[in-house]
Parts: sequence; structure tokens; C-alpha cells
Amino acid sequence: MPNSFSNRLSHNFERYGQLCVGIDPHSALLEEWGLDDSVQGLETFSRKVLEECVGRVGIIKPQVGFFERFGSQGFAVLERLALEASNSDILVIMDAKRGDIGSTMDGYFDAWLSRTAPFLCDALTLSPYLGFDSLASVLARALENGKGIFLLAATSNPEGKSIQKAVIEGRPIAQDILGRLEAVNRINLDPKASIGNFGAVIGATLNLQAFGLSDIYSDMNLVSPILAPGFGAQGAQLNECRELFGASSRRVLASVSRSVLTAGAAGLSSAIDGAKAELLSGLSGV
Repeated sequence: MPNSFSNRLSHNFERYGQLCVGIDPHSALLEEWGLDDSVQGLETFSRKVLEECVGRVGIIKPQVGFFERFGSQGFAVLERLALEASNSDILVIMDAKRGDIGSTMDGYFDAWLSRTAPFLCDALTLSPYLGFDSLASVLARALENGKGIFLLAATSNPEGKSIQKAVIEGRPIAQDILGRLEAVNRINLDPKASIGNFGAVIGATLNLQAFGLSDIYSDMNLVSPILAPGFGAQGAQLNECRELFGASSRRVLASVSRSVLTAGAAGLSSAIDGAKAELLSGLSGV
């Protein structure tokens, strides 16, 4: 059995902290860096971000769509980035938001989570909105391969609220997703671990109570990790992590992208160090 994702995540939390740096090479950002909006610009940008992350943070989150827009050449850059990150003690969460059923989902699994996957990653974001149970096989196989999964639960985009806050059988869908994740994590939890292999994507800018997720703040016994975008440019402050997530703040992967990436190649290392310090201050006393 390969080393579990939860063990690797706990190790990197202890060694590097909980900051996750998103790698989002959209055209405007490449231009800000003085790079061409091309495959070469994509590669230069990605390599530089990874270079500054090594030894500073233990988690990166490439946004797959910004590589995919360059076709096969963009995917080749992503493959190389993932390989180099994996060789540098950095966990890679591929932000692909895949989600399907049957043999199509098997294809996505083979591409991202199998032992022969062309894209090396430690975890993948998935959408459960074709039904949580449609992902049961993926969760089981990911566990066998030592891979993690982060399911979209309560996202920060306004358009998601109509679905994620909808009440089914007495509770909001976002709450149902978290509850099911928690159940799966507890069944498969290492007795020595305090964090599960499967997590939820929950926006840091959200009112947790409005989504039926107030237990995240108050329940010390939850084990599901939380991937939390929304820090920095979207408005949530890293030094408020404990206030935002309460009892779960020690399991939060606080994701930043624009707030550090816009510092440019010359200022990126200082921006990352500053974000780490701010997050640490926001977790003090937890």
C-alpha cells in the first residue's frame, strides 16, 4: 500500500505550513510578467513559480484550464511541472474539477490518479454534482493508490449558491457532501492520523452557516481537510483563517494565487514569505 495522501499532507503541513500556491497562468498575468501569451511564456512562468515555491511551501495547485488552452503543448508543460514538483517534496493538487460517470470517469482516473497516470499529482479536484455515489469507485481506487480527492462543496462563485444551498432531505447539498466525505474518511482513517484522505473545496469568503456548514467552525472531531480558495485577491485575509474556520483551521489548505503571483518574478519569493507569515499569525493559538 503506497504512503497515504493524508500522511504526506500532514508531513508537509508540519514542515512547510498550510499555504497552497495556485499556479494560474492566464493571459493577463503572463503579460504582467512581461511574457508572451504562448507555450514558452507558460513554461517560463510555471518554472519560476515552482522554483520560488521549493523550500517555502509544501503544496501547489495548478489550474489545469490555463494549461489546457494551449492544447497538447500546454499539457506537456503541465506534465513537466508536475514531475519537477513531485521531485521537490511538493504536493501537487491538480485543479481540474473533473466529474462524470462510468467509463468516462474511469478515463479521467487513468489520466490523473492511476499509478501510470501521465500527470503526476497527489490529489485532484472533482465535482460531485452528478451524484456523490457516482464517485464511489474513484474514491476507493484513489485510496488504494495513495491519492487524495477534493470535492467541490461550497464554492465562492455566486452562481454556485442556487445548487449548493439547495435543501434536500432536510439539509443543504453542501452539508450533505461534507457529511458523506466525513463518513468515508472515518471508515478509512489511519488510527494514528488526525486528517482524512478526502477533502472539500470551501470558499474562504463564504458564510459557513448559510451553507449548513457551521460544524466546520465548532466541531473539533471533524477530519476532512478543506481546500479554501478565496484568500488574498478575492477578499479573505490569511490572518483571519482561525476566525473563518475555527476548529477546522488546522486542516485548511489556504490557497493564494493572484495575491502572490502579481508580485512578478522579482517579488514572488517575498510575496510567498509574507503570505506564509500572515497565515501563521492567523493560526496562532489553534
